[in-house]
Amino acid sequence: MTRRGLFITGTDTGVGKTYVAAAIARWLAAAGRRVGVYKPVASGCRRGRGGLVSEDALALWEAAGRPGTLDRVCPQRFAAPLAPHLAARAEGKRLSSKRLRGGLDYWLDTSEIVLVEGAGGLLSPLGRHEYVADLAADMGFPLVVVSRNILGTINATLQTLVAATVFCEGLRVAGVVLNHPSPPAAPDPSLATNGRELAARSIAPLLAELAHGADHFDPAVDWWRLARRPGAA
Repeated sequence: MTRRGLFITGTDTGVGKTYVAAAIARWLAAAGRRVGVYKPVASGCRRGRGGLVSEDALALWEAAGRPGTLDRVCPQRFAAPLAPHLAARAEGKRLSSKRLRGGLDYWLDTSEIVLVEGAGGLLSPLGRHEYVADLAADMGFPLVVVSRNILGTINATLQTLVAATVFCEGLRVAGVVLNHPSPPAAPDPSLATNGRELAARSIAPLLAELAHGADHFDPAVDWWRLARRPGAA
């Protein structure tokens, strides 16, 4: 059973976690690794012929070469674009904390490495007393923090890293990816300096940038090496 994986989180919703996670999955698959992809819960799902479909889960599944099934990738899906526990409540259901964690077992048994994508940021709620950070802590994988290259990203990124440091006596952070999820709507001089500022101020390494529409990280990253097992030196 593998215990090698990465937990992809972000500084906010809409920063491009799925895009980055999919690019990592494609890199690993191209390197010949058996990649598992797991999105424990998704809200804001569309209605398809066979039920609710998470576009994020579909993108991860395709990038990894369609391992398992989509239901395995994302076992809990809800329609309302709300925090998952609220989206579940809107349908008269309850978000299962046990199932959030238990769904990982399949991927641990069938994959060499598992990429887990959280919902929102680390402090996005999953219930009255539970956050995405609790899930990350229980799974034990190093965090990849996805940050959006816009004005204000330095503050948002550093706050996320501070939260990771203090939550559950500290979550291990592999590093930060500075993503460009959309072309700039207006000239933004911070685009040229955000990476340098983050590298100088961050308590975790700036791993790479991912340009808008790109599939290759700059610089290249050995994602297999970063995905060490919990407790490994």
